[in-house]
Amino acid sequence: MARGSTRPTSRDVAQAAGVSQAAVSLVLGDKWRGRVSEPTAERVRRAARDLGYRPNLAARNLRLGRTRTVLLVVPALTTEFFAGVYTGAARVAAEHGFGVVLYPSPEGIGPARDPFASAQAALDGVIASSMAADALTAIRGDQLPLVMLDSEPAGSLGAATVNLDITDGIRQVAGHLLGLGHRRFLHLAADVASWTFEVRARELAARLGAVPGTELRTVRAPLSFEGARAATETALTGAGAGRPTAVVCDDDKLAAGAYKALRRLGLRVPDDVSVTGLDDLALATAIDPELTTVRLDAELFGERGMRALLAVLEGHAPEDGDIPVELVVRGSTAPPR
Repeated sequence: MARGSTRPTSRDVAQAAGVSQAAVSLVLGDKWRGRVSEPTAERVRRAARDLGYRPNLAARNLRLGRTRTVLLVVPALTTEFFAGVYTGAARVAAEHGFGVVLYPSPEGIGPARDPFASAQAALDGVIASSMAADALTAIRGDQLPLVMLDSEPAGSLGAATVNLDITDGIRQVAGHLLGLGHRRFLHLAADVASWTFEVRARELAARLGAVPGTELRTVRAPLSFEGARAATETALTGAGAGRPTAVVCDDDKLAAGAYKALRRLGLRVPDDVSVTGLDDLALATAIDPELTTVRLDAELFGERGMRALLAVLEGHAPEDGDIPVELVVRGSTAPPR
């Protein structure tokens, strides 16, 4: 180690490994393939570990013109789903020497103040949920390398989009309920102007409309337990003989509100009314009976979002194709009486 130094330098690593400083930079910057042999790369990594060497990221960022910081813009964190998205994104980011700043849009949707004095100067890129897309204008995120989550590919603001296969999830829900014999449906739709919820409504109407004798009524509710309860009670009160035998909810939180409304009305799940959700949150197995719902892999969603942004930053094409989803059948669905 250099005399008088309290912190090992790249020169120290180079001397310990018997290579040039340029080779050390290539190996520790993960740009060595095709330029440095595998045994040499391993020797450099071992020397860095033994010396306790840590790159001077601030100096490197000044040279590269990068902060290695990504902003993840999500709706207000009212469920663990977006916490899972963050976990997946942060894991991939860390593997590539990036950090992730989580920015929940106030009130879930709508304009948001710039969390930095200058977002463009402080960030390398942005990953944003379409549910919080309006926040991008305020933070000038649409002028940075941008990946959109849950966004229509054809009309996306981003250089890339990453989507869960929500269409297939609704297909699975509709097929399951139709297979049980249900023909009268209530769609408890999230009262949020977002592409992902538009997809749910459109696909459900198309699937049920293709089967003769089906009835579908849609009511909108805020993404809250009480909002869902109130909307469900209003929809079912006075429905009489036309009462739906199945309630299809846009997410698990709405389903929990529907449970509460049905119980207040003296109706049993699933004996009188079947209920489905979408997300497969921890909530789905906390309510009784446990909820039939569509499992969305939030961490994989975040991983794919971060990998797509890294690809954009490197000038590569991101991985294509929607992320598969899975219907999980539990006790909240049964044939209608």
